[in-house]
Amino acid sequence: MEQQIPLNHEASAGSTNMRITHELPAEVVQCLENARFLHLATCTDNIPHVSLMNYTYLPSTPYSSAPVIVMTTNPASKKMNNLVLNPSVSLLVHDWVSHRPTTSTAARRLSAGTPAPPDSSLAALLFNLNSSAVSSISATINGEARLVAAGSDEERFYRAKHLEANTFDGGGGGGGDLLRRESVVGGGGEDGGRGCFVAGEEVRVIVVAIRDVRIADWKGAVRDWVIAPATAEEAHQGVNGVR
Repeated sequence: MEQQIPLNHEASAGSTNMRITHELPAEVVQCLENARFLHLATCTDNIPHVSLMNYTYLPSTPYSSAPVIVMTTNPASKKMNNLVLNPSVSLLVHDWVSHRPTTSTAARRLSAGTPAPPDSSLAALLFNLNSSAVSSISATINGEARLVAAGSDEERFYRAKHLEANTFDGGGGGGGDLLRRESVVGGGGEDGGRGCFVAGEEVRVIVVAIRDVRIADWKGAVRDWVIAPATAEEAHQGVNGVR
């Protein structure tokens, strides 16, 4: 019988072992570079709202020496309304392969003679991927979101970076393809929604300045990091120490 590892309540609920760094931990950067989507949590009037988002991670930019995460949104969206009232956000990102195995309910249905739905060949492929190719952690990132001024040079910069990072080779000579933002709840156009959800003039650019990050592994171990700006001396020396 597999030994159960008890969760450490102090590590999970408190900040006793909080560490300070000037850059994101390398394993979080790897996770952000591997994953395709993240979950964006916003909240107003104690009512939370979660959205599945394309994103772009930038370790630094001409507008920020600290790491940022870039997203875009329809100005009439629920998340947009929430961000205007409350810019504090939480992001969850992971690149686990998470194909659901057969459940006990499905097994009982099968034994009773009810045919089970066929397995997805794509899910089976993902399930059998070499696990060493992906990370074994999830990262919860907290920060402050802001809407970049519409029509500004900063907005054009972030929009171009976001479009570049989310344009993929469609194969077969079809050129690039961007999954439509929030494609889980809607169908894309001929360009996959790229023109509508990234390049459209009415689309607003969101930049999240990272405040802290929590790393959790599959065993339940938790580590917390605070992202602090480097002092002028540290920046000059290129120091990224942990205190």
